[in-house]
Amino acid sequence: MKQVCAVKTGNMQDPDPEKRGKVEVLDVSVKPVGDDEVKVKVAYCSICGSDPHVVGGIFGWEPPFGLGHELSGVIVEVGKTAAAHGWKVGDRVGGNFRNYCGKCYYCANGMEQFCENATEEPGMAEYVVWNERQPVIVPDGVSLKNACLMEPVSIAVRVMDKTNIKIGHNVAVSGGGPIGLLCLQLINLYGAVNLTLLEPNPARRELALKYGARYVLDPMKEDVEKRADEITGGRGFNVCLEVSGAPGAAETLLKISAKCARIVYVAQYPRDYNMPLNLHEQFFMKELDITGTFVSPYAFTRAAQIIRRLDLDDLTAVVFPIDRAVEAFEAHLTGRHPKVLIRCNSGLD
Repeated sequence: MKQVCAVKTGNMQDPDPEKRGKVEVLDVSVKPVGDDEVKVKVAYCSICGSDPHVVGGIFGWEPPFGLGHELSGVIVEVGKTAAAHGWKVGDRVGGNFRNYCGKCYYCANGMEQFCENATEEPGMAEYVVWNERQPVIVPDGVSLKNACLMEPVSIAVRVMDKTNIKIGHNVAVSGGGPIGLLCLQLINLYGAVNLTLLEPNPARRELALKYGARYVLDPMKEDVEKRADEITGGRGFNVCLEVSGAPGAAETLLKISAKCARIVYVAQYPRDYNMPLNLHEQFFMKELDITGTFVSPYAFTRAAQIIRRLDLDDLTAVVFPIDRAVEAFEAHLTGRHPKVLIRCNSGLD
């Protein structure tokens, strides 16, 4: 089968072609389906902002290795145990790209994101074989094209779990990529006020206004601290989300947060980045509550329930067939599109 793989690690935008990370479409075998597994014919797999970082070598994996984890498709083969548990050929599914063991210390104590035995199957391929615990049914009325965003939606759901947003809270979101834009839509359901996006890309600021932001600021051109004071009456934002992954943006949130604010760092940052943090100012004088997220445990069922209420069409408008996956990554790296999808098999929706 065809699978999009990293065949060379390194910065995908390195000016030196000899050092540049590369992806290719390779022919790989499909593993056999076990009793507790299902085989999914992949319809779409979207490119995550983390995928170029993976190609860049952030995890130290030895190439070649498969890519992709934001996918949707149709079940075409079912193991005996999985069938007995209700899965059947023809089910339209999205789901969790990580297979948790359910038995280790972390799984047994409500922290499956740190499962000691977790495994992953690359989803940017014609087929993927999943454990029966991983798929989630795509709701009626949701296209498979939009359903490939179930994993990003699950991240946004996980972020909401950690925000403690209350009606009337002032909320700031730093970064207007797909996760930031999905969070904006969910935050609106919570009754937040003065919802503000910090984003230098004008097209993404326009999308944010469409999705419910009241204010959009360009952090490259505006005095963000001054504007935050104007928007919040000098009190700061009660909840701040950082989803851009930019170190400068990470530090900005400390300056615009309210007393007792919750700050959630969602994005991946450079491994060697250490954010300066004045403990007296931020923890003693302001009592900030600072946290982060790693993947999206216990969120997929709820993501499937809420996905039909989200506006996803702008995020799924750009699609490349799997044979043009290299072009798809090039389009993603331009930053001109909020999201780029790869169609892994035609005729599915």
